[in-house]
Amino acid sequence: MSFSVDEVYNAAVITLRGNVMGGPMGAKLQDTLGSLKEQGKLNVVVDLARVKFMNSSGLGMLISAMTTMRNAGGDVRLANPAAKIRSLLVVTKLITVFEHFDSVQEAAESYQTS
Repeated sequence: MSFSVDEVYNAAVITLRGNVMGGPMGAKLQDTLGSLKEQGKLNVVVDLARVKFMNSSGLGMLISAMTTMRNAGGDVRLANPAAKIRSLLVVTKLITVFEHFDSVQEAAESYQTS
């Protein structure tokens, strides 16, 4: 797994790539979220378009990210889940926990109306 962070509108966009399975990159993602929180950037969009596989540790990373940001007064919204990842979110019922959108732009714009 790898990731990058950009800003769209008033949201930090984290683009995940590859296989999302926790481990050292999961810890790095948590550090990045902590840094965003310290900077007051509490609106986060996670772009899942380039995720090929996600295991339970990867799902745990998303839940942890959401908890971190919600506890600080923000949120994490998902964008572009591929069919495999969307079905994983449905099976685990996490699709009902996360707000999800078909594009990064829609997810980022949703913060303007909330």
